[in-house]
Order: sequence, then structure tokens, then C-alpha cells
Amino acid sequence: METWQTVIRQLKRRLQTGRKKLIIGGKSMGGRIASMVAAEGQVDGLVCLGYPFHPPGKPVGKRIEHLRGIVCPTLILQGERDPFGTRRDVARYRLAKQIRVHWLTDGNHSFQPPKSSVASGEQNMAQALDEIAAFCSGLDD
Repeated sequence: METWQTVIRQLKRRLQTGRKKLIIGGKSMGGRIASMVAAEGQVDGLVCLGYPFHPPGKPVGKRIEHLRGIVCPTLILQGERDPFGTRRDVARYRLAKQIRVHWLTDGNHSFQPPKSSVASGEQNMAQALDEIAAFCSGLDD
């Protein structure tokens, strides 16, 4: 956390002269740490890939408390079969209205669907990249 906070402070100083947005994010635990930093209100956007909402098999936990009050626009890309948070699990959580969860068809924690799926890993990854690009572009509005 200290390293993240130091980097954020340095980046904010560098970006003050321009009109650039500071967007942070990460995959799994990296996204969780980034979301805790973002909850402090010093960034303009957050992107999480495969957020670990809870340990597998334990859908009630404390990994989402800070997500209830987050104020920056947030995009969470999540596989529908992710054991760290399925669509059914996440629907029960009261997340901040600034958070949008985009579901990747049949994806697991790494967005990979089973071989029997209509979706492919490449399709899910391409969709994830398109969503991230659209999200980041939308922050300029």
C-alpha cells in the first residue's frame, strides 16, 4: 500500500499541468490493492480484472467493504464462472453506483471458458480490452 500511495502522489504531481486522467488497476489481488488505493479518492478511474470478491467457496467476506463507498468510476471485468465472485455472488453485494461489472461469457478467474463454451478465451480477452478502452475513453468526457 505504501508503494502505491507514493507512486500515486508522484504521478498526481506530474499530471497536474496536463489534463490527463490517472487510472489504476490490476489483476486479482493487484486489483484489490488498487481498489483500496482508489477508495482513498486520489485517482480518476479504476480497472480490475478478475476481482477477488471472496475466497472460493466462501461468498461472504470483507473484501468488498471499501467498494461500497468508492467514488471514482470503476470497471470490474469478471468471468461468469470465477470462483472468487460469480454473477450470482456479486448480485448480492451492494457496491457503489460508480462500479460497473462487465461479465465475460463462461470465463473463469483468467476469463477462460471451458472448451464446450460458445465463447473462446481469445474472444473474452478481446472483449475485455474493448471494454477497458471504452471505459478509459469515457473518462475524458
